[in-house]
Amino acid sequence: MTFLSQLFFLEVFFIKQELTINRQIREKEVQVIDENGKKLGIMPTIKGIEIAEEKDLDLVLVAPNAKPAVCKIMNYGKYKFEQAKKEKEARKKQKVVEMKEIRITPNIDAHDFEFKCRNARKFLMDGAKVKITVRFRGRELNYVKLGETTLNKFSEQLEDIANVEKKPILEGKNMFVILSKKSEK
Repeated sequence: MTFLSQLFFLEVFFIKQELTINRQIREKEVQVIDENGKKLGIMPTIKGIEIAEEKDLDLVLVAPNAKPAVCKIMNYGKYKFEQAKKEKEARKKQKVVEMKEIRITPNIDAHDFEFKCRNARKFLMDGAKVKITVRFRGRELNYVKLGETTLNKFSEQLEDIANVEKKPILEGKNMFVILSKKSEK
């Protein structure tokens, strides 16, 4: 690359360098591979840089720990662009699982129970995990079994579409269970 094209390239694209390129390579001798994957042999680093510059490409140190170190002739800007594109694609394909919380009391009424159950079912169908929390207030803390029974009843009501990911656990004044949608086979 000529100096002007490098300057333009740096102004347009700021690429975080991870690999050592061109004159940053401190090895005296390197194994050089051309842009087509053909081995050019072991040569002084300066000669490898000259060959790369003749082709308007970069000499990139790809295996610094090898004896001798391995360098490849390539268009480094294009390589970094392709890497960024692959990372972006990978992030698109990642699925973020959302956690929805439903709070209830140990002595919940039948209608309220059904309403909360319908909401939990809707959340599970949308692909979210559901955390059902029983909150104990005052003397309700003496009746932890009642809260556990309520959570188990919730789990049984949704067992056709949900798996219990975490059994009922008491943490402080709250007891909770985590449900996730059953995997489709």
